[in-house]
Amino acid sequence: MDKINVFKSLSNEARLQILEWLKDPVAHFGPQDGIDLVEVGVCVSQITDKLNMTQSTASQYLSTLQKAGLIKATRIGKWTYYKRDEEAIKNLGKFIQTEL
Repeated sequence: MDKINVFKSLSNEARLQILEWLKDPVAHFGPQDGIDLVEVGVCVSQITDKLNMTQSTASQYLSTLQKAGLIKATRIGKWTYYKRDEEAIKNLGKFIQTEL
């Protein structure tokens, strides 16, 4: 994990909001056609709608979080689903606690 990249990705309110929503996707997003929100992730279209932004902007934010290693993407058909990488977030917390 590139720590500088991680902290840069966390410096945006919308990206932080995405991480918060993905922490408990069932509480923040509606059901998806046969796709488990927790196991598979949340469709980019639901995240885009909740952000009230264009899909291009939402996709850019999601890409930034993915490159930082904070979320994972799963492609099913023509749709992409996102969920948090809990292990990476846990490791980031350990780094902050022990190194900073």
